[in-house]
Amino acid sequence: MAEFPLLKDMIDWLLVKQIADRIAVVHPAFDRDGFVRSVTAELENRELKQRFAWVADKLREYLPADYPTALAILVDILDDADGRFDPIADAGFRLLPIPTFVYRHGLDHFEESLDAIYVITRYTSCEGAIRPFIIHQPGATLARLQQWALDENEHVRRLVSEGSRPRLPWWPQLTDLIADPAPTLALLEHLKDDPSLYVRRSVANHLNDIGKDHPERLLARMEAWSIGAGDERLWLINHALRTLVKRGDQRALAILGYGSPAVELSDLKLAPSVLPFGEELEFSFRLSNLEDEPQNLMIDFVAHFLKANGSTAPKVFKLKKMRLPSGETATISRRFAIRPISTRKYYPGRQRLEIQVNGCVLGGAEFELVMD
Repeated sequence: MAEFPLLKDMIDWLLVKQIADRIAVVHPAFDRDGFVRSVTAELENRELKQRFAWVADKLREYLPADYPTALAILVDILDDADGRFDPIADAGFRLLPIPTFVYRHGLDHFEESLDAIYVITRYTSCEGAIRPFIIHQPGATLARLQQWALDENEHVRRLVSEGSRPRLPWWPQLTDLIADPAPTLALLEHLKDDPSLYVRRSVANHLNDIGKDHPERLLARMEAWSIGAGDERLWLINHALRTLVKRGDQRALAILGYGSPAVELSDLKLAPSVLPFGEELEFSFRLSNLEDEPQNLMIDFVAHFLKANGSTAPKVFKLKKMRLPSGETATISRRFAIRPISTRKYYPGRQRLEIQVNGCVLGGAEFELVMD
C-alpha cells in the first residue's frame, strides 16, 4: 500500500533552496549557500510546526538585522507574477515559515508587522500569525481587523474571521475572546453576507466555536440574522448551528424551521439482534404525521455505545431531512456498519439505538454487540 507523504516533509531542503534563491534576487548580499546549509543541517530532526519556526529563525539570523528591512525582503519574494522567480509547488502551505517569521520576531514592530500580514495573507495563511498580536495588543489589532473586514480582497476578509476564531484548530486559543466574544461578533456582522463562500464558511465555523461556550448568545444572534435572510445567509446560519443541532437544541432547530415534532414512531426494527463486530446493523422504522399540516423533520439516530466502565456514551448520526405531509406515514431504513475506527474503541455487550426527530428522542431498541 502506498504511503501518503507527511506534511512536515513538504518543508524540505528544496523549499529552503527556493526561498533562498528568491531572496538572492531581491537582496543580492544574502548569503544564500550559508543559509541553505544552516537550515538543512537540522531540518530533518523537526516536526512540522518546528520546521516553520526553524526556517523562520534562520531567516532572522541571515537577513539584515533591522527587522523592517528584513520583513520587506520577505514580502517582496512572494509575488512572482512577473516571472522573476521560479514557481514553488503548493506555495500556499509551504510558505508558512514567512508568517511564522512575523509573529516570532515582529511583536515589537506592530505597524510594520500588521502591514506585512495584510499582504502576506494573499499568498499563504496568516490565521496563526495574527493571533499573537490579538493576544498582546488586542485593541489595536481588533481595530485593524475592523478595517480589513471591509477590504476588497477575500483572503484579507477571511483572515478577519479565521484569525480571530476563539478555538481555531492547530493554533493557541484566544482565551479572552472565549470568555467574551463580543469583539469578534462585531467583526462578523460585517461578513455575514460576504459575497465569497470562502469567507462565509469561516464565519460559520467561527460562530460554531462561539456556540460551544455561549450558546445563548449564538442563538440570539442567529435568530436576528434569520429575519429576512436569503439562501446564502440561511446556509451560514445552518452551518453555524450544527453543533447545537447535533445536541438536539430545540431553539436552534426552530431557527432552521424544525419545530417540536408531532409525529408517531412505530415498527422500529433492528437486525440482527446479535451483531458480530465488523458487520452491519440494519434498522427500519415508520414516522406518522399527527398534525393537520405538513411538518419539516430532521431525523437522526443516536447510538449509545458501551464504554469500558459499563456506562454508555451517545453519538448522534445524521439520517435525513424531509417534509412529511399531513396524515402521511414515511418508512425509513438504514444500514450502519460497526467496524474498527481510530476515533472509538468498541466494547461487547448491550448497545442502544434511538430515533431522534427535531431534537426529540421518540424511542429506541437494544442490540448485542459480540467481539471475536
